[in-house]
Amino acid sequence: MSEPQETRMSGRYVAGPAGSRAFVPAPLPPALTWTPVLVRALSDADRAVGRLAGEGIRLPNPRLLIRPFVRREAVLSSRIEGTQATLGELLAAEAGASVDRSPADLREVANYVVALEHGVELLATLPLSLRFIRELHARLMEGVRGGQATPGEFRRIQNWIGPPGSTPANAIYVPPPPPEMMEALDALERFLHDASLPPLVQAALLHYQFEAIHPFLDGNGRVGRLLVILFLMDRKVLPSPLLYLSAFFEATRRDYYARLRGVTEDGDWEGWIEYFLNGVARQSEDVLSRASRINALLDRWRQLAAGSSSTTQIALVGLLGENPYWTITGAADRLGVAYTTAKRAVERLVNASILVPLTDAQRNRVYCARAVLEILEEPAQLAPAAESTPVGAPFE
Repeated sequence: MSEPQETRMSGRYVAGPAGSRAFVPAPLPPALTWTPVLVRALSDADRAVGRLAGEGIRLPNPRLLIRPFVRREAVLSSRIEGTQATLGELLAAEAGASVDRSPADLREVANYVVALEHGVELLATLPLSLRFIRELHARLMEGVRGGQATPGEFRRIQNWIGPPGSTPANAIYVPPPPPEMMEALDALERFLHDASLPPLVQAALLHYQFEAIHPFLDGNGRVGRLLVILFLMDRKVLPSPLLYLSAFFEATRRDYYARLRGVTEDGDWEGWIEYFLNGVARQSEDVLSRASRINALLDRWRQLAAGSSSTTQIALVGLLGENPYWTITGAADRLGVAYTTAKRAVERLVNASILVPLTDAQRNRVYCARAVLEILEEPAQLAPAAESTPVGAPFE
């Protein structure tokens, strides 16, 4: 028999605006029931993320390959919030191509990359804290449509979650009013330094709690997902930003929101943590699979290029793991060679069917390694690599 709902609540309701009820989450950590399924899910996730951390740093040029994966995370995290830019559009725009996408959408996605890279740098000098979180938000929201939502500042007014035109009275969710919000944030900051739980479980709790508090007027979902990556790096679970959960959350969006709501309404921490751990395991496998296949592709192309005795051509192949889109000018600048030298290398890769020109115009023509882009744009892996059904999968 399940526990009565009042004993399973993950917080309390207080009076909100317009007769609404605002939810104030209880301080973490909650009391957890370690069922066999949850223990197996943690073991599975620990094993998968450990393999990602170990093999990820042994991959050739791991720092080079991180770049497109960070951008993939940025695209998918922003897509959850309604931004429509694709990974191909972002990478093409960074290479100098003209893309048929709103500059505002591209800026929002690009800001996610900036915020993540800034967060990685901050970890060396600033502990995870409320100040750290505000810094992330300031970078994320700088110069974008949510810029009027006080970048880098916690809200001083009530917000709510619901369809356009909704009010607190008919909202899907009303987070804590500002006074209770600040109390909840102070408790969250203390929890950031709690070392009593397995880091992956703590990351799951942290993500739910941040979303429940909803401390900014805009950008809460993206900041909450950034925190997962940075928390795991801070705890030395990951050596670099290798794990990207937004692909899993976006592919299982209905379950993502249902599991979050299950904690709020029913105190179902175990269901949320199980779902989160399943995402960690699947995305760890997913990243390793993509990175390994991209490296194998680049190795094969390097062998082809080696026959030409062109060091520039071999070096250019390496750059395709960083971004499958390049212009001749961009490649020349990056490799530190003359334009004509880069042009010959690009033409050889076109003749080998490695690069494809995207436009007829000669000036600033953009070339693409479609085979790399196709691997990056594959749907997220939702099932274990060696099994047909995830342990405790919430989306069967």
